[in-house]
Amino acid sequence: MPAGWAGGWIIAALVIAALAGLPIAAILVASLSGGIGALAHLARTMLGEYVWNTGLLMLLAGTFAALVGTGCAWLVAASDFPGRRVLGWALVLPLAVPAYIAAYIYADMLDFAGPVQTALRGFTGWGARDYAFPEIRSLGGGALVLGLVLYPYVYLLARTAFATQSLTQFRAARSLGAGPARAFRQVALPAARPAIAGGLALVLMEVLADFGVAEYFAIPTFSTGIFRSWLAMGDKPAALKLAAVMLLFVVALVALEAATRAGRSDSRDGLTARAGAEPLVALSPLGKALAFIACLAPVLLGFVVPAGYLGMMAMSDVALAATGNLAAYAADSLWLGLAASGVCLVAALLLAFARARSPSRLTAGAIRLGTLGYALPGALLAVGLLAPLGALDQSLTRFARDALGWTGGLLLTGTSAILVYALSVRFLTVAYNSVSGGMARIPPALDSAARSLGAGPARVLARIYTPLLAPSLAGAAALVFIDTVRELPATLILRPFNLETLATRTYRLASDERLVEASIPALILLAAGLLPVLLLNRLSRR
Repeated sequence: MPAGWAGGWIIAALVIAALAGLPIAAILVASLSGGIGALAHLARTMLGEYVWNTGLLMLLAGTFAALVGTGCAWLVAASDFPGRRVLGWALVLPLAVPAYIAAYIYADMLDFAGPVQTALRGFTGWGARDYAFPEIRSLGGGALVLGLVLYPYVYLLARTAFATQSLTQFRAARSLGAGPARAFRQVALPAARPAIAGGLALVLMEVLADFGVAEYFAIPTFSTGIFRSWLAMGDKPAALKLAAVMLLFVVALVALEAATRAGRSDSRDGLTARAGAEPLVALSPLGKALAFIACLAPVLLGFVVPAGYLGMMAMSDVALAATGNLAAYAADSLWLGLAASGVCLVAALLLAFARARSPSRLTAGAIRLGTLGYALPGALLAVGLLAPLGALDQSLTRFARDALGWTGGLLLTGTSAILVYALSVRFLTVAYNSVSGGMARIPPALDSAARSLGAGPARVLARIYTPLLAPSLAGAAALVFIDTVRELPATLILRPFNLETLATRTYRLASDERLVEASIPALILLAAGLLPVLLLNRLSRR
């Protein structure tokens, strides 16, 4: 390949990396402003509470997700019980439920006036002061809700690890007298630990990024603190410094995820050993019943109950009467998702071609920075972009006013372009992973043969890469579209006043305790989330 083409791909990768790294750079610069005094004031007032609540929420939700995900994965991979095949894929379904929607559902169900406590009082005859009921609107309740919808991250990776690890050592341990529990603890679990830790890292990233659950349950975390500091109190320096401290959590989780990915094994001898073989652990009739209940409960609590409750409310007259502007909200979500998908596809293609055409450390570093957005919480990303773009916007507006007689307001801030930019940075990783996977399956000889026959780059792209990459591009576009439609904190902070998506509409109605009116847009978001979840489950099985 000519050196000029290679240099062009590197430049494209560097430009994308610079655009994606802009919010991180802005937060780091802002963290240095104000000196030690500003940080000391932040530490005296709110920082400790945010650190404690965020850390405790991550600990509780992560522990719950790790226990449920690992336990269910082992039961599905190593034993046989009634309903195992159906539950094997159904255990992934809670991932389709946005956490903030699950929070609205369980708060409405478990509150004092909700159906659960109302039925309890009616059955027992108790009064309001005759019993104690756990408060769902609490940090523990938030951790439970987040764990219920996020445990599939651990389950998917752990199930694959248990199914593909070598079975010789496990059976050797059993032949030497170790019971199933001991063989699991000393053989199977250590071998699957990197995969479990990788899934746990993804869970912790989602908990750190959460805004809807923490806001609705009144849990002061970094996401809610940034949101309130920036929008409610107008204290932009405090919001940026909170984002800087939050960035330390992000760096730690990215390092954890990278370390676990490097430690995973791709051994496949376990798959061939398991084909047609008896289960590793023979369960008694009681054990089979308990395994069925243990795997069914997360599906019921994480998916069936929220979906069924939403469906019940969506059929009411109040919910149907609130659909007058639903088409407008769906249209805003549609074009926003399409715009972000288009930007992500172009950027992902450029990064994938840069990696294939000019593999170097510089290119690898640019791709790593450009695809870091998946780890950046929406609130952090939003304030990180608003700070530098606000200053640029003021300069542009001043120039337009002085040189061109511009009499309008700011040119960039509060526009849809900034929102599309932020969402593209957030979900570029999703598109890149899909596109780069498709690129890896295209033999380089096809490109070389076409070039030797005189085909130019444009013709090679149109005649070879476009048809072969079509499935990967379609999958990437669908995943980015759905993630964009479901995104809440970044959209709340950056959206124009005249833009209302299904996610923001659901949040606004639920915040006003109008959950019945929010049920139909929430049900649409839940249904949309089924596509990437089923695709993820299919890829995991492969």
